[in-house]
Amino acid sequence: MSPKGPVIILTGTPGTGKSTHAQLLVEESPVPLTHINVGEWVKEKGWFTEFDQEWQSYTVDEDKLLDELEPLVAEGGVILDWHTCEVFPERWADLVVVLRCDHSQLWERLEKRNYALKKIQENNEAEIMQVVLEEARSSYPTEIVVELTSQSMEDLEANVARIVEWIVVWKTERGSDVS
Repeated sequence: MSPKGPVIILTGTPGTGKSTHAQLLVEESPVPLTHINVGEWVKEKGWFTEFDQEWQSYTVDEDKLLDELEPLVAEGGVILDWHTCEVFPERWADLVVVLRCDHSQLWERLEKRNYALKKIQENNEAEIMQVVLEEARSSYPTEIVVELTSQSMEDLEANVARIVEWIVVWKTERGSDVS
């Protein structure tokens, strides 16, 4: 029996539009999808070992996170939205989408979120150096990793439409047992 939907890892540097993309995908997908904002989930559930004041970020308890995600991912129909992807087992992913954004636009987005200057600089450098893209390419089969530009509403709409098309093909290839 096929899972009830694909497992999509939606990743990218903070500020590239992961959560916005995920929310629209949930609305427009031909199969039911559950959006898990991993960073928010970690905070809500307390699945971290410490809070780093300097970087204003949590150190995630990855074992606990993966243990808790495993049954949800096994059911399928999940979008995992997080700034990193290599922690997720290769076997989980049907599609890995890496969102990219021009670094100057990313800088502005992170400033609007009131990120500390050091954190803005670190994330901006990571985007310029393609850190998340390289992480995805080294962690998953090339054929399931897709790089998409996320700079405008037009990009957002086109990206969601493209992923929805992918879901339609995924559903068709699995036959009628996918709701």
